[in-house]
Amino acid sequence: MALAFADIAFTPKVRAEQERRGSANAYGKFLSEERWGGDHLGAEEAVFLTERDGFFQASISETGWPYVQFRGGTPGFVKILDKQTIAYADYRGNRQYISTGNLTHSNRVSIIAMDYPNQRRLKLWGEVAFIDPESDPALLALLHRGTETVERIVKISVSAFDWNCPRHIPRRFTLEELEPELSTLRDRLAELEIENAQLKRGR
Repeated sequence: MALAFADIAFTPKVRAEQERRGSANAYGKFLSEERWGGDHLGAEEAVFLTERDGFFQASISETGWPYVQFRGGTPGFVKILDKQTIAYADYRGNRQYISTGNLTHSNRVSIIAMDYPNQRRLKLWGEVAFIDPESDPALLALLHRGTETVERIVKISVSAFDWNCPRHIPRRFTLEELEPELSTLRDRLAELEIENAQLKRGR
């Protein structure tokens, strides 16, 4: 198959807009029969996804409205089961079940995973299968270690992925990501405070 994400994303309407805006020739190569891949996760994608503490997930409703939800957890909450399958434990939330209802209607999902400090972004397209946690205790044990209630296991068969351009991605840091720099600053501040106190005593 040609580069997988283009087969999904470059619809006739999209191609018409690319033609109108002058980018059709540049993006046409992504549909060339000489281009292959983009449907099997490699080592780079696996490491990137397992290092994330969250991602944005889009689904579509029965009335045609898109819905985007943030799914988060400690790094490693997304597990790579094989080169075309990822999974995570879905915990009880506010019980609106918008994503769940949408994905029951249409199991197609789109995901954007962000690495803000390094300005990296990975897009995924896939199809969701909901699994009763009690029906697969081995998978549940792999995905879940805490005491929260797991309502369902979300298993995603990856159809395509694409690394996005870093342009316009703002650099942002969590407190955990900033901790090494903050620790260095705290240590230096403590040294300066001691030095300042010694200078005052020496007057």
